[in-house]
Amino acid sequence: MPRGDKSSYTDKQKRKAEHIEEGYEDRGVPEKEAERCAWATVNKESGGGKKSGSGRGKAESHASSRKGGRKSQSSRTHADRSAAAKKGWETRRRKAS
Repeated sequence: MPRGDKSSYTDKQKRKAEHIEEGYEDRGVPEKEAERCAWATVNKESGGGKKSGSGRGKAESHASSRKGGRKSQSSRTHADRSAAAKKGWETRRRKAS
């Protein structure tokens, strides 16, 4: 099976990945990156494609889905971070003297 082949995933996993991908695209993420992130989320939650054998499944963790829309500190622009650093430096310098 070649890398990237999605035949071993269940229909539910494929629907979930499609839905997550749409959410990323709505937020302006490029199509290829949105697809990559969506499948990474599905893999993290469900442990990858379906596996044969009774009792081999694990409970799904939906932590990555809950975290999805939050912005991180790194989403600030370089100019924003630089301005904040300068402001802090000025404040510390002023208070020290």
